[in-house]
Amino acid sequence: MKRIFDLITATLGLIILLPLFIIVGLFILITMPGPVFFRQQRVGQLGKPFQLYKFRTMRVLKDTEKGSFHAGDNSRITPLGRILRKTKIDELPQLINVARGEMSVVGPRPEVEQWTQVYPEKWEIVHRVKPGISDNASIIFRNEEEILAASDNPTETYKNVILPRKLDFYIQYVNNHSFWGDIRLIFKTLKTVIFK
Repeated sequence: MKRIFDLITATLGLIILLPLFIIVGLFILITMPGPVFFRQQRVGQLGKPFQLYKFRTMRVLKDTEKGSFHAGDNSRITPLGRILRKTKIDELPQLINVARGEMSVVGPRPEVEQWTQVYPEKWEIVHRVKPGISDNASIIFRNEEEILAASDNPTETYKNVILPRKLDFYIQYVNNHSFWGDIRLIFKTLKTVIFK
């Protein structure tokens, strides 16, 4: 049922949002020379790597597609990119990943390999399910970039404060997820994006 729901939601979402994709893509091409989409290798279900898609919000840096992650570094985010991130529009291309079966609409967020090597015993549990576009951790840490930017040591803050809490949420999802629980999380995510 979850896969059928994901496929229907992703297909309808991509069709309905096609005009928005075109508009955003044009604005990116005009204001940020380079590709429209940001692609990055993330770790998915059973530890299998896949290419995650987002609208590009930063100036191009060569090593990012390989899975680098610079905690708290917002120096490359463009003005348009800040708007896309704040409204979460940059996340919409992940519907492509959902349609391809690499992700679900709801599930633990996929990480770059560098961070899945931290707390590996917990990631082994998390990787039993497909990663998702949204989950409780995404909602709780919607201001993650601000927390990291304000930290004296963003990498240590992510490793020792944020990531452990995220993993707790992820494992809770793995152990307790349900179809109706996913529906509630979708509405909770929409409420958070629209009103906060």
